[in-house]
Amino acid sequence: MGDYEKPRKWADPKVKLFPHQVGFTCPPHDFDAAPSDFLRMAPHSVGAHGWMLHVPDYAHRLEQRKKNFGMLEDFLECMANNGADVCGQVGSNWVHASGLGVEGIRQHCEMLSDKYETPFHMAGYAMVEALRASNVEKVALNACYHPASWYQGTVSFLKEAGFDVIWAGNFYDQGWFASQQEVDDCIWCFDEELIWKSFDYTAEQAPSADAYLINGMSNYRRPSDGIAQRPVHYAAALEERLGKPVIGHDIALYWRIFKTLGIAPETEQGSLLSSLKD
Repeated sequence: MGDYEKPRKWADPKVKLFPHQVGFTCPPHDFDAAPSDFLRMAPHSVGAHGWMLHVPDYAHRLEQRKKNFGMLEDFLECMANNGADVCGQVGSNWVHASGLGVEGIRQHCEMLSDKYETPFHMAGYAMVEALRASNVEKVALNACYHPASWYQGTVSFLKEAGFDVIWAGNFYDQGWFASQQEVDDCIWCFDEELIWKSFDYTAEQAPSADAYLINGMSNYRRPSDGIAQRPVHYAAALEERLGKPVIGHDIALYWRIFKTLGIAPETEQGSLLSSLKD
């Protein structure tokens, strides 16, 4: 596994800033909400730090994710050196863009976790783990802003993991925009009403689903103050509205990190994150 050794000083709680230290990385050219969202729901014992991947010519293409996959190891080594207890990778497409497959991703995360003595979780695989823990079989995917080439990769990854994806469609498929380019021009940020309309539409297409999913890391601006929020902020209300579990890649990643730390959110959350309090 190589000669890496995590600095021994981090085993001494007296030298750590926080009892629970979490590192997040995000795709290049995205200011990411994960560290802020996670910290706001976490106990005061948690500290969060972000690390942006640096790829100057990045254009959000799947082949670029595969090409820069090795940067995730750079991130984990950096975080391990600085005393992170667990690390998470934001961005749902990286698992299927890698070409490693479901088992290959599991093994890769396990290898990196062992090598750097720091648990490492990827959003795309955390979704698989969350669905398995929830004992669901049939799922429907609200593919939100993802173009077909992206979300079909997510569908294939979920199917390979053993789930029955009975419906999937993005905002363009659902009829909210005249073209995929119009969706892309929003830069992953939409009016709040769209999260309600898109999940209502998804539920209408797949009433027999055991759970409703949303991929990626979309954001929705609430009209009261213009603040943009990720799906995690809407999960509890959506579940009450639809009568089914609602799981996003953001929700699944936070759940997996909390589970590794052995703690739970302090704020009110949807069913998956709330299950950590049981």
